[in-house]
Amino acid sequence: MLILALGPISFLLVQALPLASDQNLVIGSLAWMLAWWMSNEIPLGLTALLPIIIFPLAGILEPKTVGALYGHPIIFLFLGGFALGLAIEKWNLHRRIALNILLLSGAGPDRILLGAMGATALLSMWISNTATTVMMLPIGISLYRLLQGQMSEGKPSRNFGLALMLGIAYAANIGGMATLIGTPPNLVFASLSSSSLAREVAFADWMLFALPLSLCLFFIVWFFLAKVFFKTEAQELGDLKPLLQKELRELGKMSSSERRVALVLGGMATLWIFRSPLSKLPFLEGLSDTIIAILGMVALFVIPAAKKGKALLREKDIGKLPWNIILLFGGGLSLAKALEATEVVQSLAGVILSSGWQSALVVSLLICAFAIFLTEVMSNVALVSVFIPVAFIIAQQLGIDEWILAIPLTLGASCAFMFPVATPPNAIVYSSGFIKTKDMARVGLVFNLICVLLITVYSYYLIPIIFS
Repeated sequence: MLILALGPISFLLVQALPLASDQNLVIGSLAWMLAWWMSNEIPLGLTALLPIIIFPLAGILEPKTVGALYGHPIIFLFLGGFALGLAIEKWNLHRRIALNILLLSGAGPDRILLGAMGATALLSMWISNTATTVMMLPIGISLYRLLQGQMSEGKPSRNFGLALMLGIAYAANIGGMATLIGTPPNLVFASLSSSSLAREVAFADWMLFALPLSLCLFFIVWFFLAKVFFKTEAQELGDLKPLLQKELRELGKMSSSERRVALVLGGMATLWIFRSPLSKLPFLEGLSDTIIAILGMVALFVIPAAKKGKALLREKDIGKLPWNIILLFGGGLSLAKALEATEVVQSLAGVILSSGWQSALVVSLLICAFAIFLTEVMSNVALVSVFIPVAFIIAQQLGIDEWILAIPLTLGASCAFMFPVATPPNAIVYSSGFIKTKDMARVGLVFNLICVLLITVYSYYLIPIIFS
């Protein structure tokens, strides 16, 4: 009860600030929500509903304005992406993909690490990084145990286990950056850009921009884990291939249900990638990424799983959708709208600008670093929901493209590598017992710093070219 009381207490304390009353109310609401989000005592989605209560009562936003934000088209894009991920998991398509990638990677520890990370990153592009890590963790533990018997006891064996567990967690975070539906912060950025700037983010354009960056980060993380931090031994292990083949045999031949889910996945990905040219055709002018997502979701509930069988997804599967995250989007959008309406973001941007930093590259670097290190202790969705509007205002004051500041903030929110509490993948692999907090902090700090520099420089020079 004391932890829960911190929310309303924070709200009341903020009212003493020497600001306008409506600004104090919005900042107090933000403090309340952050306190509950960080405590994890109340479901994230329930906390995200507080704006529906507070803002209309305080006269900050009308009820219909707040309610409409919980039904933003981007939220339905993510809903369709979640449904696709559910179908992939339900019919074991993700396990078959992962095992085949590992089978192709080879038998050396370095290549096994590369294969495990590759499978994780590829899956994380289309399904949640949490679900991906939950699926890959037992596969990674099985691989480790197989190698453990053929590696020297002590440090070499332990180093490989650490590299494999950390690699799975980090690849899940990095892979989600590559697509709009891969991780929630990407969609928060897209929704805020649409509502605040009237500027749409196309699925294909985002993938064209973010996929090369994701690949670059992926190989940097693999290289440092395999060659610098843990120096996994490069030796061939002949027993690995039979094990993976055995796992695949146990899965059996690809079922008709798997094939149909793969067909839906391929169809949705193709439509997303080629949406821009398709929208120029007659009767398809209104085609959007959200329409494609919902079309795919409907298809999963209509296409039968087998001959004369029930659909690939059924009503009971709807309950497995992550409603907490979906509601979190609405709460973040409501906060952003209230911060904009009361001009809090303009005031905060003015404070930042008065510090004297006028270089767009330096400001982008500071914002990216702020996002990466603050995400270590708070929800990345909450972070980007609150601070992307601030980045928009700062960019406007500097006279630069808003995306040059907002995109590094968004991408940085997916790159928290230091602590188990930072992201669900970090927490999941930490639960395996292979990793100590000091190991994750030592390795994660280096990757955080690399991400700050790489994301900032890449975004600064590539955004004007790709999103021109």
